[in-house]
Amino acid sequence: MKLNEHSSKQLFQESGIPVPHGVLLAPGGLPDIPFPLPWVLKSQVLSGGRGKAGGIRLADTVEQARTELERLFSLDIKGERVRLVRVEPKAAFSREMYLSVTLDRQSRSLCVTAGRTGGVDIEACDPATILVEHAMPDAGLAPYQVRNIFFHLGLPKELMKPFGGLLTDLFDVTLRHRLLLAEINPLVVTDGGELLALDGKVEIDGHRVGIDPSLNRFFEPAHLSAEENRSREAGLSYHKLDGFVGLMVNGAGLAMASMDILNYSGLEAANFLDLGGGADSAAMRTALDILFDDERVGMVFINIFGGILSCHKVASSMLEALGGEPPRKPIVVRFAGNGAADGLALLREADMRGLHLCPDLSSARAELEKLKGAMQGAVHAPVRVESSASLVPARPRAESAPFPLPADCRILVQGLTGKQGQLHCRLMQEYGSQVVAGVTPGKGGSEVLGVPVFDTVREAAAATRIDASIIFVPGALAPDAVLEAAAAGVPWVVCITDGIPQLDMLRALERLKGGPTRVIGPNCPGLIMPGRTKIGIMPGDIFTPGPVAVFSRSGTLTYECVDRLTRAGIGQSVCVGIGGDPFVGMSFTDLCKLVRHDPQTRAVVILGEIGGSAEEDLGRYMRETGFELPVFGFIAGRTAPPGKRLGHAGAILEKGSGGIEAKLRAMADSGFHLIDDLDQIAPAVAKVL
Repeated sequence: MKLNEHSSKQLFQESGIPVPHGVLLAPGGLPDIPFPLPWVLKSQVLSGGRGKAGGIRLADTVEQARTELERLFSLDIKGERVRLVRVEPKAAFSREMYLSVTLDRQSRSLCVTAGRTGGVDIEACDPATILVEHAMPDAGLAPYQVRNIFFHLGLPKELMKPFGGLLTDLFDVTLRHRLLLAEINPLVVTDGGELLALDGKVEIDGHRVGIDPSLNRFFEPAHLSAEENRSREAGLSYHKLDGFVGLMVNGAGLAMASMDILNYSGLEAANFLDLGGGADSAAMRTALDILFDDERVGMVFINIFGGILSCHKVASSMLEALGGEPPRKPIVVRFAGNGAADGLALLREADMRGLHLCPDLSSARAELEKLKGAMQGAVHAPVRVESSASLVPARPRAESAPFPLPADCRILVQGLTGKQGQLHCRLMQEYGSQVVAGVTPGKGGSEVLGVPVFDTVREAAAATRIDASIIFVPGALAPDAVLEAAAAGVPWVVCITDGIPQLDMLRALERLKGGPTRVIGPNCPGLIMPGRTKIGIMPGDIFTPGPVAVFSRSGTLTYECVDRLTRAGIGQSVCVGIGGDPFVGMSFTDLCKLVRHDPQTRAVVILGEIGGSAEEDLGRYMRETGFELPVFGFIAGRTAPPGKRLGHAGAILEKGSGGIEAKLRAMADSGFHLIDDLDQIAPAVAKVL
């Protein structure tokens, strides 16, 4: 959740960081301002660049303030209308600097960034004027790091104690509220010799807001569109794009891949709407209303691959949301996976005008093209990079080392007595997995689905051998559950839970670094060795034993890929969803090390996404070790708008990084066989097998 400057300063003030007095105004007149002129009038927008866009004005008189406010409220800054303005007393200062604390994905640390200059051009400053200190969340900021930053900035000695207090407060509020970014730009030395946070920018981890609803006091609905506010209230993930095809999908990975398919076909996506794992009639009604009410949307594409979510449930919710009336705009529906046949049959029986039912992506795309008519969208040129490696089968391997999960893997379910724990325990049992114990504090001594329940993992591990644990506990408790399993000596821990604040998961993973426990996830579909065992939420019926390892950052993309491989007669040796969060346990590289000498594995498929460097890291490992297996790579989200970085801090830390083309180039140069379309995966793999 991004905060505007006014809310950011409120949070800073609560934390003891000195900020100017300020009043927040909406259109409709100028009330009494409780501090003297001159004033600074500052547009409150979430996009950057307001200074260069004329979004900050000075007023020496009340009349001038009224005139400038009218001008500000008529401004549009990078597509965002100015709806709020903060009024502050004009500050007199002798020096301005830059200071921020950022949770950095690349270094897996909290980065404290300090610049000797501040202001709108901080990103273009001389690198020699910037100092970055890395701190681990558990260790905190060391006194010597505070001194390093203080002397780097060249502040007078009498400010050493005030600066140390301010920096400590900034770091502490980042930890306390699980901030992704806390930025002061500029931090100034006033003419009176005091430090003052003249401008501020904060981003709170959305998952932390879900755990601590009191943080919603900083949320400002004026910055979001009506559609974004409605989707937020309904718990839907929604992002507005520039096209005319309304997109509704389950799973971020499949949503990005669907967006790419549309954009490459001249069917430009109007939005990104992820239903996630829930599709009750209320959520479906909200989702459809958002798309129907959007004047830009000419048609709707619903693309669901049922895994944890049943297509039949989606169809039922959809019909209930439509209330027996034909849709206001044509809807193309593609179902696959869990409940697909039943879902399509239910919609077919409804015999509703405006519903176009399709069994696969190709027919759905053709149907959308028929409906397109005179609507025009930009055709995105595919981002393609040719692979440099020749397409050849696996080379002989010097040693043999099977994937290190026992054939008779014994599984513990943490959170067994909960709804999700029981559902997936039963499905794992039906697949043939050995679930030997469950843990729910306070429920020890009971039994669920024939499985004994213990109060702690330690008690369960003392009573029976545990090879792997799967976690179905809420986001606030999941990192501790991971640590509990590791402390009890469980070799594999699969964390299904979504909604974990990034900082909390990073803390847990750093504590386990170098230890014997292998963690998969969080926010993942788990692990399956087809025909042997399933530790996760994947729909088991699409998997079949064979020679291909599939590792993915997306659950729904895993299902799409595996379904295509299985229908082509190509089985899988092991499939792992590593999770889509910024901080996860096992990486693509870690997993490839485990299958490198596995006699059952003859090829690897990597399903990646934009952002992060997991694919590039694997490529580096492949190049340095002469990895013997052919590796196929698919990246979803190639046509996504450029990622929103964490303000100036993100730009400073990510200097030199490229976009999607740079990622694909790095993969190609490392020996990946790049796949541009999901339908190409099975034929390409078949070629090397």
